[in-house]
Amino acid sequence: MLRQLSDHARIGHAAALTRARWRGFLGIFAGIVTSLLTPAWALAAGGALLVGRARPSIRAHAHASAVRWTLWLSARDLARLSRWTGTTVRAEAAPVRHVLYLVLRLPAHLVVLYAVFSLTNVLALLVAGPLWQLATGTRTEVRLDWPGVRVHSDTALLGLTMALVVLVLLWFGVGVAAAAERGLARALLGPTGEDLLRRRIDELTRTRQGAVRAVDAERRRIERDLHDGVQQQVVALAMLLGRAQRGQDPRRTLDLVRQAHTESRALLDELREVAWRIYPNALDTLGLEAALTEVVERGPLPVTLRVDVSATLPEEVATAVYFVAREALTNAAKHAEADGVVLDLATHEDRWELVVSDDGRGGADPAGGGLTGLARRVAALDGTLTVDSPDGGPTTVRAVVPLRR
Repeated sequence: MLRQLSDHARIGHAAALTRARWRGFLGIFAGIVTSLLTPAWALAAGGALLVGRARPSIRAHAHASAVRWTLWLSARDLARLSRWTGTTVRAEAAPVRHVLYLVLRLPAHLVVLYAVFSLTNVLALLVAGPLWQLATGTRTEVRLDWPGVRVHSDTALLGLTMALVVLVLLWFGVGVAAAAERGLARALLGPTGEDLLRRRIDELTRTRQGAVRAVDAERRRIERDLHDGVQQQVVALAMLLGRAQRGQDPRRTLDLVRQAHTESRALLDELREVAWRIYPNALDTLGLEAALTEVVERGPLPVTLRVDVSATLPEEVATAVYFVAREALTNAAKHAEADGVVLDLATHEDRWELVVSDDGRGGADPAGGGLTGLARRVAALDGTLTVDSPDGGPTTVRAVVPLRR
C-alpha cells in the first residue's frame, strides 16, 4: 500500500512538473506582448519626461504619466508571470526599480525567446523528417565509423534520437528561463508568494515563542496578585475567625465576626479585581465597547473614547483590541505623566485600527516589557503595532490588524 501511494505521488509530481513546463513554454511566448510594448513605453515615458523638463508647468503631470505607464506595463508582465508560471510577485519597489526591471527584462526575454523558438523549430524538423521518411519509405542507412566504434543506423531513427535530445534541452531550458524571470522580478520588484510564505512561517515561529513567554509572564503576574493580595487577606480572615472561635467574651467575639465579615467583602472585591485583570466578563456578555467603557471608568486618567465599529469583530480580534487598549492606558497612567488620553477604535473595509494617544512626556521604549507583549499579541493576528513617542511627548500607540487573513 505504501509503495502504491509513493508511486501515485511520483506520478502526480511528474504530471504537475509537465504542466508547469508546458505553461512556462506558453508563458515565454506570451511575453512577446510586453516585449513589443517595452520600446513604445520607453519612447512615450522618455518623451513625457523630456517635455516636462522643457515645460516646468506640466512637469508634475508628465512625471505622473510616465510613472503610471511604467507601473501599468510592469503590472502586465507580472500578471503574465502569475498566470503562466504560478509565481505571484507582490511589487513593493519604487517606480525606478520597475523601470530597471522592464529595461533588463527586454534583452533577457529576447534571448530566451530566440533560444526557445529555435529549439522548437529544430525539434519540429527532427520529428517531421523521420515521420515523413517512415511514411514514404525513403529512409536510408547511415554508418558512423569512429576509432573503436562502428554504428549502423538509418536516418529516421537518428532523427528521432536527435529530436529526443533537443526535447530534453528544451525541457530544461524552459525551466531555467522561468526561474530566471522569477529571479529577476523577485530581485528588483519584491517578494514572491514563496517568499511571503517563508516570512509567514518565520513570523508564526516567533509569535508562537512570544505567546509561550507571554503566557508564562501572565501566570507569574497572576501568582503575584494572588500571593500579595488575595492570599494575605485570606490569612487575615482565617486569623479573625480563629480568634472569634477561641474567644470567651461574647461581645469581643461579635466584634471579631464583624471584622471578619468586612474582610470577606474586601476579599471578594479583590477576587473580582484579579478576575477582571485576567479576562473581563463584560467582553463576552456586553461586547467590546462596554468592556472598553469599563476600562475607561476604572482608570485614573480622563479618557476620551471614540468607537466606530461597523461590524462585530471576531472574538480573537476583540480580545486583542481590549488588551492592547487596556495596557496602553495603564502605561499612560503609570509612566507618561499625562493629563488625558484619547482612545480611537475604528474598523475599515479590510482592517481594524486602534489608536491610543496621550499628552504626556513621551520617551516610551517600544522594546519595553509591556509594549513588547502588545506587539506579540498583535503580530499573532498578522497585525502591526507602532509606537511614536518622542521626548517631550505626545505618545501614540497604533495597532492595525487585518480583518481577513
